[in-house]
Amino acid sequence: MKDFLKYTFATFCGMVLFFVITGLVGAFCILGILFSEKGSSKVSDNSVLVINLSGEILEREDETLLSKFSGAAPRVIGLEDILSAINKAKTLDEIKGIYIRSGVLSSDSYASLEAIRDELLEFKKSGKWILSYADVYTQGTYYVCSVADKVLLNSTGQLDWHGISSQPIFLKDFLKKFGVKIQLAKVGTYKSSPERYTADKMSDANREQVTAYVRGIWENILKDVSKDRGVSPKDLNQYADSLILFATSEDYLKLNLIDTLVYASGVKEEINSLLGQDKNKDINFVSLSDVKEVKSNTSGKEIAVYYAFGEIVESEDLGLISGSNQIVNKKVCEDLKRLRDDDKVKAVVLRVNSGGGSAFASEQIWHSIQMLKEKKPVVVSMGGMAASGAYYISSIASYIVAQRSTLTGSIGIFGMFPDFSELLTKKLDIKFDYVSTNKYSTFGALSRPFNAEEMSYIEKYITRGYQLFLERVAQGRGMTPNKVDSIAQGRVWIAGEAKRVGLVDTLGGIDVAIKKAASLSHLKNYHTKSYPERKDFLDLLMEELSSDKKIDSRMQELLGEYYEPLYLLSKINLRNSSQARIPFIVNIK
Repeated sequence: MKDFLKYTFATFCGMVLFFVITGLVGAFCILGILFSEKGSSKVSDNSVLVINLSGEILEREDETLLSKFSGAAPRVIGLEDILSAINKAKTLDEIKGIYIRSGVLSSDSYASLEAIRDELLEFKKSGKWILSYADVYTQGTYYVCSVADKVLLNSTGQLDWHGISSQPIFLKDFLKKFGVKIQLAKVGTYKSSPERYTADKMSDANREQVTAYVRGIWENILKDVSKDRGVSPKDLNQYADSLILFATSEDYLKLNLIDTLVYASGVKEEINSLLGQDKNKDINFVSLSDVKEVKSNTSGKEIAVYYAFGEIVESEDLGLISGSNQIVNKKVCEDLKRLRDDDKVKAVVLRVNSGGGSAFASEQIWHSIQMLKEKKPVVVSMGGMAASGAYYISSIASYIVAQRSTLTGSIGIFGMFPDFSELLTKKLDIKFDYVSTNKYSTFGALSRPFNAEEMSYIEKYITRGYQLFLERVAQGRGMTPNKVDSIAQGRVWIAGEAKRVGLVDTLGGIDVAIKKAASLSHLKNYHTKSYPERKDFLDLLMEELSSDKKIDSRMQELLGEYYEPLYLLSKINLRNSSQARIPFIVNIK
């Protein structure tokens, strides 16, 4: 009886605490809405769109309760929102120009930065101006801001311009210290993702492909900056070799990398000059969210833009990085079925940004896209990367569009299987014994590695997966499997080269993909709608209250590069044995 009363009282206290916390959260959100609306700027005459290039840029905004209801800046800036706001600002007479405020920026790829830059170039065609300012320009932000009519730098500021490198990390010896070895079965000379766990340096084939795409991305950057700043690629390369991060701010001016040196307090005067008004006049700055609130055109037929970014997984709990963005097999297939059955939707643009993942999940999504394509056009728009499993699902599309710096291809399959036997039997001194009924009854036992005969079965299974991959690409791209094999073998291609070998149809951003979808659907009057739809209040609240998510985020911060292999080892036996992915961290800097 005593225990019953104790547990009943504890339950009651827990319920009271839950309602108190829920009430406080609700009150906080309501206050946030009020303050957000009170302090919000509205688009009016002589407005200037402010783009803060700081934080992390991913395909879509990472919404939280705080950002949704208090107006606080989100941790992640959505590329979707940036491109949409610039495009809309181009047509709004009230917006006279764009002010880019550069800070510390992390982007998933140079392809995403290229997409922003291309949209800014389109904005300039409207006759409106762009001004940028930074205390310190990183190489990525300078690449974007070099398109501006006026590039301003703090009078004592810096500009980083160093070229591009890739620094893969190898964990074979790290795992060995714990008595863990990786048994590998793979198809594809260039399939380099497993090297992270099975080698201590880059293979010759991997070095070849990484060298090719790193140089390709850098050549694109040199070409773009050279065109807009009037500085030759040769000189830009010389500056990169001179470690100009430590040059004087006056040197950047002499080298024509910037236009004006000014302290932050002087930026307002520069903007007012471009607006043609008194230097001390208040400026109506508007944010991405302010422009987003301006009503968009919803006339005509609908083209759905479906965002698929992150790791391709069979279920949410099997991701390589817990809590990261994922392309979850079951959810995506259900969403695509709804789009297929929705008569309002006349075409679908599938925005893909992924390094792949589960080969099984990729095949299921491929099948769903095939069925969708039978009913309406499907155009793929590739973001930072659409490689391996992500290329698998893209290959069946009616048409494929990619940014010049997109990484794609990587048509190959592998299976990785950890051998914990040394850890268990030697490091931990655990003993095992068996009673078996058949030859392979102990297959997969933790106490021993696979033997040669077992590995031969696994290799045949992986090879079948590779052959199916070749057939899927051949079907979608109008090639023979042998032709696909000649450009496959796990090789990663930069999009310009991928177009040359037939893996991509044309180069461009998501706007090009949308126009192509409209053309294939014979639509002259249309609007777009983004999917999956945004999370509602309840979904966000449950995420905030999820202790596992917060703990896992903290573990990622503490372990850094080592989080991935440790998490992988904890989940690897639950994952499908056939994987189609490139390294989760491509590591291009």
